[in-house]
Amino acid sequence: MAGVSLKCGDCGALLKSVEEAQEHAEITSHSNFAESTEAVLNLVCTTCSKPCRSKTESDLHTKRTGHTEFVDKTLETVKPISLEAPKVSMEIDDNSSGSGEAAEEMIVPDVDKNILEELEAMGFPKARATRALHYSGNASLEAAVNWVVEHENDPDVDEMPKVPANSNVGPAKPALTPEEVKLKAQELRERARKKKEEEEKRMEREREKERIRIGKELLEAKRMEEENERKRIMFLRKAEKEEEKRAREKIRQKLEEDRAERRRKLGLPPEDPATATAKPSVPVVEEKKSSLPIRPATKTEQMRECLRSLKQTHKEEDAKVKRAFQTLLTYMGNVAKNPDEEKFRKIRLTNQTFQDRVGSMRGGIEFMELCGFEKIEGGEFLFLPRDKIDSAIINSAGTELNSAINNPFFGVL
Repeated sequence: MAGVSLKCGDCGALLKSVEEAQEHAEITSHSNFAESTEAVLNLVCTTCSKPCRSKTESDLHTKRTGHTEFVDKTLETVKPISLEAPKVSMEIDDNSSGSGEAAEEMIVPDVDKNILEELEAMGFPKARATRALHYSGNASLEAAVNWVVEHENDPDVDEMPKVPANSNVGPAKPALTPEEVKLKAQELRERARKKKEEEEKRMEREREKERIRIGKELLEAKRMEEENERKRIMFLRKAEKEEEKRAREKIRQKLEEDRAERRRKLGLPPEDPATATAKPSVPVVEEKKSSLPIRPATKTEQMRECLRSLKQTHKEEDAKVKRAFQTLLTYMGNVAKNPDEEKFRKIRLTNQTFQDRVGSMRGGIEFMELCGFEKIEGGEFLFLPRDKIDSAIINSAGTELNSAINNPFFGVL
């Protein structure tokens, strides 16, 4: 069987003619071609009459248009391939027409005028609209528009189509009425609107999922923050309860000592020893405690004891004591916030305001010295050197002052 196509040995593409092989070689730079008995497919869409030359092309057409029915006309159009390039004659023999077959006359095919006008009104050139109607079989406005979309990159899309004058062209399909055209256009617009709404709904769902995810993350972060705050409050309450417990114990001991002192002054015998038996093993515990090595008091404990001593010494002047604590807290806060500012680290002891608030209170200057302040210039100033600022001590001082101000049981003895 003679060859009916040219097959590219590099990519396997089937080509109908030498011209197609030359064009393929220019585009791909492939040069290995051979005759093949395998015919080039000719699958024609039954809906829009578009020819497809491969199964891949027909699948792509189906994906774009939804058309699934194709007629295989490969055997109807197959013919042996000529390996010689066509010769173009530059001269015309006037007498050849008498001896040979007369050249066929080519004319513009008849198309549906109404649909043609609709396409032109939509902005398509006349040649492109005529070509789309001819190759879509004058089926409908939608089929013509689909054909234009699929072939808009064809090099000859804007050339007027030509067909032989004596070709047996079947009658054109009935044209759509203006009302049908309007309904069809409305249907197309409605379909596009629905597609857009579906896309917007999908995007809205995606955005809603993202909002839910971010909301969950924010809730989790808030929960963790609340949990940390709850733990901090529990720790503070525990510390306050321990402070209250120690204060009550000291109050109880002081009451017992006062009661014993009153009995002694009144000449009464000491309290019945039987009552003291309610405290078994206290001496043993005291002995055990006394046998333990004495731990030196920390700076924080020294500051706490200093504040307690100040409050006990001036227990009849609650307002002045509270004002002194607040003034000391202000000094410590200024140093913590502005450690490089000397004016917050140097205090004149003879300053009237300082004397009224802190200097006249026994224990006030001692507390500042525990925080790092030193007397300079013959005791005229209290000064905290920049290189001796200890943030931990300043923070502990602020904590102890806060407790002294807000805890009603602080330093009651």
